Amino acid sequence: MRSRQAALPFIIVTVLLDMLGIGLIIPVLPKLVTTMYGGDLSAGSTVFGWFAASYALMQFLFSPIIGNLSDAYGRRPVILVSLLGSGLDYILMALAPSWKWLFVGRIIAGITGANITAANAYIADVSPPEERARNFGLIGACFGVGFILGPALGGLLSRYGLRAPFAVAAGLTLCNWLYGCFVLPESNPKERRRPFDWSRANPLGSLSGLGRYPIVIGLAATIALERVAHDSLPSTWVLYTTYRFNWTELDNGLALALVGIMYAIVSAGLTGVIVKKLGERKTLILGLSIAAITFLSYGLASAGWMLYFIIMMGSLAGIAMPALQAIISQNTPATEQGAVQGALASIQSLAAIIGPLMATGLFGYFTSRAAPVKLPGAAFLASSALVVIGAVLAIRTLRLTQALETDSLITQSD
Repeated sequence: MRSRQAALPFIIVTVLLDMLGIGLIIPVLPKLVTTMYGGDLSAGSTVFGWFAASYALMQFLFSPIIGNLSDAYGRRPVILVSLLGSGLDYILMALAPSWKWLFVGRIIAGITGANITAANAYIADVSPPEERARNFGLIGACFGVGFILGPALGGLLSRYGLRAPFAVAAGLTLCNWLYGCFVLPESNPKERRRPFDWSRANPLGSLSGLGRYPIVIGLAATIALERVAHDSLPSTWVLYTTYRFNWTELDNGLALALVGIMYAIVSAGLTGVIVKKLGERKTLILGLSIAAITFLSYGLASAGWMLYFIIMMGSLAGIAMPALQAIISQNTPATEQGAVQGALASIQSLAAIIGPLMATGLFGYFTSRAAPVKLPGAAFLASSALVVIGAVLAIRTLRLTQALETDSLITQSD
């Protein structure tokens, strides 16, 4: 019991610091990259797109690898090594002499940040069945808290230089690693371990199973399009607001903190109420409609103050994905829930690679001298179109679901 009490707070703090570290550097990383690349925002934005995509790619590739390593060699060494690597990586990025070294640091950050897989496995190891949902809920809360505090703190620290947030993130992470060396017990005993197997660590293997569920495939396409659209925000937000409204790192940090606050409000309070009143299908379409309007509004905003109102109203788009996940789970056999959710996670990871490249490429082109018209919000307009396509696919898929349900009822009555 004592080891369990020591372990849970440490794992929760570890996940919180992971998200806090990501949030800390969001307001400063785009400007640091473009400054080191030459100072041209349009040209530097394309390079920053590769920074964002490389992080997502490493997460996609290494999450299953790290999870399987923790199955084979234990959670403790995998978590502690990744923490040490993350802390040293922040130091590398704080001292990086060129954008190429900064890029190397971002790749390493994607690898070490995949320790969330081992952290989730640790939670499952040490939590009794009746407490697992609550403990995993705490992990989800850490994501929200980290994204609220991180950008705001990063914006404040930027007053001391663009590299100051990296230094603070390094200090916090290394202190947590040192603390973990003394307090973190192993949760996966040797008798429960299994040999490392590359076939289990293949991130693409889980996608093949979706072919058995046409309804799930249709909704998976909606998930992919929504995720590609969504990633235009973190990858181009700072570039867009800097170019369009001359916002500072502090301005962006506070605005992104508001995004986190509104996300928490919608996720914790409004989603359940709206789903209960409208049902999953209507909630999904309503959420996607709000998302399309929100992206369009971001792209066409003429003054910076408008973005705060768009953030608050657009946060209601967060009702879409929980409703979609519920519909998918209802149309998936109980024995296949884990496999389908794993495949959907892989799809979202792939979309997180494509999204930043698309968004920063559009921003770079439509703010460059070669553009036929200056359109800094082009990425948001494209995202709006992608969400509309996703909504159309969802409507068609839901009609198919309804038709199948009707046929099933007719068959049962006969």
